[in-house]
Amino acid sequence: MDKMKILIVDDEQVVLDSCRKILEAEGYYVFLASSAVDALTALKTNEFSLLIIDVKMPEHDGMYLMRELNEHWPGTPVIVMSGYHTVQTIEEAKRMGAVSFIYKPFTPDELINSIRNAIQFVKTNQSP
Repeated sequence: MDKMKILIVDDEQVVLDSCRKILEAEGYYVFLASSAVDALTALKTNEFSLLIIDVKMPEHDGMYLMRELNEHWPGTPVIVMSGYHTVQTIEEAKRMGAVSFIYKPFTPDELINSIRNAIQFVKTNQSP
């Protein structure tokens, strides 16, 4: 099986760096974007297995990015992460197709388990 390509989208460099370190150690190809605009640029030239998107970002938030994904790259699995989690945010993310929600700050194990669960969810819910 090919190594998974994961795009991490967050405006905080420390989050991007720590996610990269954790996920590369697990054998994933990791791409980083510090904004929704950077993520959309990356999506035009790469095919990603999974996106991990922060909700709160300047200019365009994670929900904007999810709307763009649904329109141009439907079916792309998304994990939404946020330090500002409310029931409303979680419900909106799930309504927009997020397969999982992870709360910041998270541990390396929580991140890895969230990805494994998302991959399993996608495999289980794909059409034959």
